[in-house]
Amino acid sequence: MKILQILPALGTGGVERGTVEIARALAEAGIPNAVASAGGPRVADLDALGVPHFALPLASKNPFVIWRNAARLADLVRREGFTLLHARSRAPAWSAWWAAQRVGATFLATFHGVYGTSPRFLKIPYNRVMTKGAKVIAVSNFVKRHVVETYGVPEEKVIRIHRGADTETFRPDAVTPAQAAARKAALGFAPDLPVVTLPGRLTRWKGQALLLDALARMKRRALGCLFVGSDQGRTDYTAELKATAARLPSETKVVFLEHADDMPCVYALSDVVVSASTDQPEAFGRIIPEAQAMGVLVVGTAHGGACETIDDGVTGFLVPPGDADALAAKLDEVLNLPASRADAIRAAALASVRENFSTARMCAETIALYRSLGGQV
Repeated sequence: MKILQILPALGTGGVERGTVEIARALAEAGIPNAVASAGGPRVADLDALGVPHFALPLASKNPFVIWRNAARLADLVRREGFTLLHARSRAPAWSAWWAAQRVGATFLATFHGVYGTSPRFLKIPYNRVMTKGAKVIAVSNFVKRHVVETYGVPEEKVIRIHRGADTETFRPDAVTPAQAAARKAALGFAPDLPVVTLPGRLTRWKGQALLLDALARMKRRALGCLFVGSDQGRTDYTAELKATAARLPSETKVVFLEHADDMPCVYALSDVVVSASTDQPEAFGRIIPEAQAMGVLVVGTAHGGACETIDDGVTGFLVPPGDADALAAKLDEVLNLPASRADAIRAAALASVRENFSTARMCAETIALYRSLGGQV
């Protein structure tokens, strides 16, 4: 068995991170593997692992480039002896599937999200390549239901493998109280100010505007709000958010942080982490289990993957999508929880992540699937 993961590029998103995590697990298990993409900053991570990277123009959606990539991949598979091709996005999946047909390799793909289906006569056939493998990986039960219902795939063909939080990196003792306090001060928050954090790129469906609306409705006025994420060129939305933040009560301090290399420290300085997706559910939503693994209380929107990572009232809290009043009331409630209740929720959430939503489990289940499709090493 020799595995080739295929994706458009190796940027800094969750798909790319998961690709590197699987590459690491395969290497540690002694299973030969490589990654093909158009390149990016995470190639350095593969280099550090000793996992080969093959640069191909796989980020292109041009049909002629996709077709030529199939030939390039087929040549690569023959030359390097790959037996299983794992695609993580639609355009490179077409190339990988055609290549697998040519050389007799096993093909499978991961639905990392719910793809758009309009117009149906174009998008459904285009998306369907992700279902053409021996099995289909879905990153949550929410995504699995979508694949079965939208594409008519037999339920037993779709394997749900939750994405995971790295419980070695994200753990309650990963950051000392002094480190968290220093980071909090560096961001301009007073030591006794409770901080509500929403990590995620600045885009409307992630719910930053909804959270600001909720802050304006809260009974508690003295609090901090931290947004962590880039607008990726959506400067009008950033300007709108900052204008809204400026109208909040003077006791409410809002900070925008474009990027953070120290997310464990960011979680550690937070009193509550929020996932506030609005009309578009999170396919999985890794920030929830990461925060839970750090021992931080979480509030999520009651749709999509959050309904799987949050047991409402037990490991965190859920609110209806798009409901600023409900979010405001829940944040007031969470920030006023008795210490014993908060500690019980943190403990239950940490246990849940370690048992169900860890990177180690994600990798083990993925490798088990590879073995079932490609034979024992």
